[in-house]
Amino acid sequence: MSPTDTNDPGTNGTGASALTNAVSRRHVLQLFGIAGVGAAGIGSLTACSPSSPNSNSEGDGKSGNKEFHGAYPYQLPPKGHFNLIAGVTDGIQASNSPYFDLVYPSAGMYYWADKKWEWMMAESGTLDEANKTYTLKLRSGLKWSDDKPVTAKDVVSTFNLRWLLRQQEWTFLTDISAKDDTTVVFTIGTPSTVLERYILRAGILPDSVYGEWATKAETMRKAKTSLDSAEGKQLNGDFQKFRPENPPVSGPFNFDVKSMTNAQMSLVKNDKGLFADKIGFTKVVLYNGETSDITPVVMNKDVDYATHGFAVASEKTMLGSGFRILRPPVYSGPSLVFNYTTHPELADARVRQAIAYVLDRSENGTVALGDSGKPCKFMAGFSDILVPDWISDADQKKLQAYEKDEAKATSLLQAAGWKKTGGKWTLPNGKPAAYDIKFPTEFADWNPAATNAADQLNKFGFNITKRGITFTQLNPDVLAGKFDIAIQTWGASSHPHPYFAFVQDLYTFNYVIAANSGGKGMNFPLNQTTSAGPIDLKAVVDKSAQGLNLDEQKKNITAAAMAFNELLPIIPLWERYGNNPALEGTRVAKFPADDDPILKNAPYADNFVIMGMYAGKVGPV
Repeated sequence: MSPTDTNDPGTNGTGASALTNAVSRRHVLQLFGIAGVGAAGIGSLTACSPSSPNSNSEGDGKSGNKEFHGAYPYQLPPKGHFNLIAGVTDGIQASNSPYFDLVYPSAGMYYWADKKWEWMMAESGTLDEANKTYTLKLRSGLKWSDDKPVTAKDVVSTFNLRWLLRQQEWTFLTDISAKDDTTVVFTIGTPSTVLERYILRAGILPDSVYGEWATKAETMRKAKTSLDSAEGKQLNGDFQKFRPENPPVSGPFNFDVKSMTNAQMSLVKNDKGLFADKIGFTKVVLYNGETSDITPVVMNKDVDYATHGFAVASEKTMLGSGFRILRPPVYSGPSLVFNYTTHPELADARVRQAIAYVLDRSENGTVALGDSGKPCKFMAGFSDILVPDWISDADQKKLQAYEKDEAKATSLLQAAGWKKTGGKWTLPNGKPAAYDIKFPTEFADWNPAATNAADQLNKFGFNITKRGITFTQLNPDVLAGKFDIAIQTWGASSHPHPYFAFVQDLYTFNYVIAANSGGKGMNFPLNQTTSAGPIDLKAVVDKSAQGLNLDEQKKNITAAAMAFNELLPIIPLWERYGNNPALEGTRVAKFPADDDPILKNAPYADNFVIMGMYAGKVGPV
């Protein structure tokens, strides 16, 4: 699958930003800056003094020019550009790329296992619950690559533009201001456990470049001008077209514009950048493309680390040629999504439960991704890893695992009025159970997952036709309702709170967000009736992330999980773990050990390799 493998709407500036207050995170005190960072982390670094790399040799890792070779898709100019704030498309480096953190670092990064923040551009963050403020304190002495100081004004400008681009934090913020050169005060309208994550994980951009636009946005915001007004739409549209020339950066690396090609780009050391003296590499080379493009480059040992979803056969070859395979949890995976408009017979939950019982999801995950495709134990709609944090042991036992059971599947379909004649199933109206399944041809894990699921269902008596299409067409087709069954993401890779997984499961490819593009998506009604009674899934999911009362959040998360488990509006096939090739001893000395807790970090959210670089733990040979 794509190296990003996420449709998390909480960070992409699209439809989900219009949703009701979204909030996220479990331990409120830890999240709001009270929990510290271990002594072995980056937090002990207090300086950003320049390093003095020797750049007169080849990038073999054994001489002065210490290169790190990665891989991630990017857009080559002129389509690719340097307006790099989240919500603007076609940036030269997407704001959700792990490597963006090396160019425009955020205030902090998060240890998912330890539930602690690592301070980056900031040195602290403090919630004042009584006064409804969150105060961010920047490190002193930070500089942009043009030698100007990084100040609170840069943060204020960044967040005013994020307001213009409908970023999610503004559903519960009411204002932002600079108290002094290094202190930023966020005023909270609706308290939220996710707010700190939004604040600390937003890349800080230079006011010297974006200030004019930020001032216009701030003026509009304070005047309470609607972003849906003609004026709001005009400013947003104009800013989307803004194309600055390679702006100054605050991170330890900068873009080497002249060296960019369609095949690769380089990030070169910025001695003035955050913790530049702690990072041993002097250059980061990024190869461009999806899995099919990157696989041969990895095989040739030109890449040290990649986050793409590699085919099982490719992984075996990599292992045999000296790569380690790192398997961090991705907290999401592929699922079967159904079109309830064109196939109303699928609206009967018994039919979807039967399909779940037909599928050997362990086989499906193994065929698609080997050891990195693991069937869900809980089928709760969010990652098995996170379930114990939110759902009691007693309630966990009530969740059905849907292990393969063709007898149960048969019984459920018959109870729903289906009949089997000559080894083939027919619907209650007598028509054959015939469906197309659409999947992205280019994704080396979703392609075989769809193929295997279709084969298993056909063997059971369905008539499934496989329809591989280019990955760029899949989302528009699903949003427009141009499908029978499709493979799409369940769960969320960018945020640990279950709210974001439920948004992906129930909103992203449903009428809630599909309406933004004029469609209904799968068109699954969110007002449902379960064995526990009626439930408004949208109300329950929205409440699951509001406020600071974790017990109340747990009640709503449990209710949503129970309903998901019974209704199966979509059917998770398996949970994806990375199969990230990591090459040690050529350019990189070593990567984190398999049992290092940092490998619990989602690779597309707080990437453990990037955090390791900043800590000096991932360095050159």
